[in-house]
Amino acid sequence: MIRFNCDYSEGAHPRILELMQQTNLEQCPGYGEDSHCDRARALIRKACGGAPVEVHFMVGGTQTNLTVISGLLRPHQGVISAASGHIGVHETGAIEATGHKVLTLPSSDGKITAAQVEALLDEHWHDETHQHMVQPGMVYISLPTELGTIYQKSELTALYQVCRKNHLPLYIDGARLGYGLAAAGCDFDLADLCALCDCFYIGGTKQGALLGEALVLCRPQLLPDFRYLMKQRGGMLAKGKLLGLQFEALFSDGLYFQLSRHAVEMADRIAATCQKKGIPPLVVTGTNQLFYIFSDEALTALQQKYAFSYWGRVDERHSAVRICTSWATTETDVDSLCADIAAL
Repeated sequence: MIRFNCDYSEGAHPRILELMQQTNLEQCPGYGEDSHCDRARALIRKACGGAPVEVHFMVGGTQTNLTVISGLLRPHQGVISAASGHIGVHETGAIEATGHKVLTLPSSDGKITAAQVEALLDEHWHDETHQHMVQPGMVYISLPTELGTIYQKSELTALYQVCRKNHLPLYIDGARLGYGLAAAGCDFDLADLCALCDCFYIGGTKQGALLGEALVLCRPQLLPDFRYLMKQRGGMLAKGKLLGLQFEALFSDGLYFQLSRHAVEMADRIAATCQKKGIPPLVVTGTNQLFYIFSDEALTALQQKYAFSYWGRVDERHSAVRICTSWATTETDVDSLCADIAAL
């Protein structure tokens, strides 16, 4: 079975494993206070254009999301998100378990707009009973979104302007951030991102690392004593070196961006084959996540050889599925899938 259903099922890039092997018996301080973490932080700051950001290495995306969100919100506040947002759909109520509600906005493409956020705020503050409701306290987006789409720089700028005007932190879930930055339609980079939000994380788990994410605090004053929060929420790893050296490898010689481009190139080839065959997209993405609408007969044939994620029923005879490439997707597997789609 050839798997195109997720982008984190493989292990880690060989350069990471090599560095782990080389440093296996190296003694160093724990909890992210070692030289590898320091070097990785320096490399990430360089990739961020030298911005004076704080960088914290955390064990996973869910721990990062719940630690940041619960840290930014006061007890009576909730977080604004698209209805399809990861924190509201695929994290088992982790945010609600911290005592905060996810305030959802409708979206057909996974994105939310500045106008939507402003309308939600107006509705809340102009309701005379607003003190009996959950107060909007921050905005969460993911980049790419759960539907693989990306924001334009103008959209992020407008969204952040609304957030700053209303004193709401803007937080970006970057589990697949590299794949978004590598998309042909992306018109910003990491340096731009530091000026377009208050905090974001650079995904490692889905982009070549065994595990781990790098949280970038663009405005550290919003989350003072963050390491205390990391410890309390289970995001701090005792053998922190294991996280730091992975990002040290990923951000040396542009490896992170090289791996991201590879995944997007593989996805682009599959998308081109679907387009040539006349298979319609559910949504156009440009990233490593593809959403296409296949007939039941076509899916039955493809499922004999490939694994992908079922997304939803479209009509009586068609369903949408997610086809996902990764840093480790091989050209041979893509050749095989493209040939079988063309032969449908």
